[in-house]
Amino acid sequence: MRPEVRGGTVRHLPNSANDCIQGLIDEGPLDARMADGTAASPEGARPGRRRGASEVAAARRSEAETDALGRRAVELSRFYSGKIETVPKVPVRSLGDFALWYTPGVAEVSRAIHANASLSFELTGRWNTIAIVTDGSRVLGLGDIGAEAALPVMEGKALLFKWLGGVDAVPLPISVETPDAFIETVARLAPSFGGINLEDIASPKCFGILEELQKRLPIPVWHDDQLGTAASTIAGVLNALELTHRSVKSVRTVLLGAGAANLVTARLLLTLGHDPHRLSLVDQRGILHAERDDVDELMLRNPWKYRLALRTNGGERSGGLAEAVAGADLLLAASTPDPNTIRPEHVRAMAPEPIVFALANPVPEIWPEVATGAGASIVATGRSDFPNQVNNSLIFPAVFRGVLDARARSIPDEIVLEAARELARHAKDRGLSPHHLLPTMEESEVFPHVAAAVADASVRLGIARRPLSHDEYLERARALMGRPGRLVHALARARLTPPMPRPSARPPTRKRS
Repeated sequence: MRPEVRGGTVRHLPNSANDCIQGLIDEGPLDARMADGTAASPEGARPGRRRGASEVAAARRSEAETDALGRRAVELSRFYSGKIETVPKVPVRSLGDFALWYTPGVAEVSRAIHANASLSFELTGRWNTIAIVTDGSRVLGLGDIGAEAALPVMEGKALLFKWLGGVDAVPLPISVETPDAFIETVARLAPSFGGINLEDIASPKCFGILEELQKRLPIPVWHDDQLGTAASTIAGVLNALELTHRSVKSVRTVLLGAGAANLVTARLLLTLGHDPHRLSLVDQRGILHAERDDVDELMLRNPWKYRLALRTNGGERSGGLAEAVAGADLLLAASTPDPNTIRPEHVRAMAPEPIVFALANPVPEIWPEVATGAGASIVATGRSDFPNQVNNSLIFPAVFRGVLDARARSIPDEIVLEAARELARHAKDRGLSPHHLLPTMEESEVFPHVAAAVADASVRLGIARRPLSHDEYLERARALMGRPGRLVHALARARLTPPMPRPSARPPTRKRS
């Protein structure tokens, strides 16, 4: 059941977000909806059809929920002063043990690694440690907010890495002025890590940064806004097409937004056999095609976008979003975090039983209830508080678990697609439906299978330094991915983690020891 507002309170919310929202919601508007600079609707200024009362009410409910979650997040962040901490993994029985863990004993460990650098993956925590690196230039839907303001998002990402993947992740927002400085900084940090997760970097510089680091470093480098979002989108598309009896080779698809996520999604769709002449990308200047007046500029400024303009030629269309969606089966939006980016008339203009993915965060391009009311048969968003979350959080923990366990040297598109297929396959474990398109983050039994599939693919591709059998990878993934939950619950039972405080008008202050 979808939530409804009664007397300022949300009721019937179908997940734990209700605990965060209860008693907090008012009828005020969302404070800000900021574009990411790459994917605004080209028709945002045109007046649309007057929205009905039900659509307005649905939008107000969703905006109220979003506002309440934000206020609660600030309150809890102040109380806990961060989301993660470093905890020793070895016993310390007395000060004498430091002669083993530190000097003088540790010198022999350093000598061994000096003689054979690959031992750093066996004698230190490097085998399971990654860096989450951002310059803060495109954080969620907030835009260029800088390194410091990006830190809470990177901390949240590290928490997800640990909770879902058993991966130790270090948040590293860095202040750099150029892509070259970013690349050089990460390259110098790489010896400390088993992998690099790039995060929240503006397009198009994110493409060049990823490609150069993948060439230079002997460890996996992944840009989650490109690869993670694209992989989860592909997984959702595969299942949505199955539910509506369509094939990727015959559908007409519109991608709204031509930034990091959708350019890779387009590339993966084409790899799966999508007809390039039935694929349209729409950015803030309209449909991307070979005859557009800025195509020569794109060749110099954004060659990744330029190549897709030539290959798809706008799906044989020109104009804006309205022209692109006419008769389309599938609309994949990774664009402006504004619920008016996609309007009901856009959905009504699509083919029968249209599929709509509105993936912008923190606010989708159209509220799910509005899209469904306009005729969408399947609707997905990037948020966990709506059905059908299509989000990189369903992909990146398992991908890194798999490549770290295999000690893979890289993450090519074959691995990205393998992760997408495995995630899609396991949605059927609990029943595939228009409201259960993909596993949720609570379906933790799925992710070890994705990790093992990734590790298997690394072996097949010849990029695994540590080849094992499928069963060995699966058993290892289950053990490592299950441990954080047990640890968190044990800390809570021992009262070493303070219980979450109740919502209050004035946030409580946590006493520091």
